Amino acid sequence: MSALVESNLALILFLPWFLILTALYWIYPRQPRHAARRLFDVGAIALSVIAFVLTIHWAQSIADANAGRIWRQVLATSLGYGAFLAVLTLALIVRWRWLKRA
Repeated sequence: MSALVESNLALILFLPWFLILTALYWIYPRQPRHAARRLFDVGAIALSVIAFVLTIHWAQSIADANAGRIWRQVLATSLGYGAFLAVLTLALIVRWRWLKRA
């Protein structure tokens, strides 16, 4: 397996699930849908993906090399998924409070 694929394997494998979560985040709630909200949503999704990628690369660099290559991937995927969900959940809460005020 190439080094590029190996270092981004978690992203490749989780991409379908991330697309589902991102679509749900984007669609609900349906209203209001103005330019500011769309910009906020794009930024939140981008930050979630960036947090995921940075976390998986960081986790792979700190993982114990003696544990085996698969466990580096397991650690990276677990921590990266947590980072993705944390950023998206925080954005969901901020957006909900913002739309509630408006």
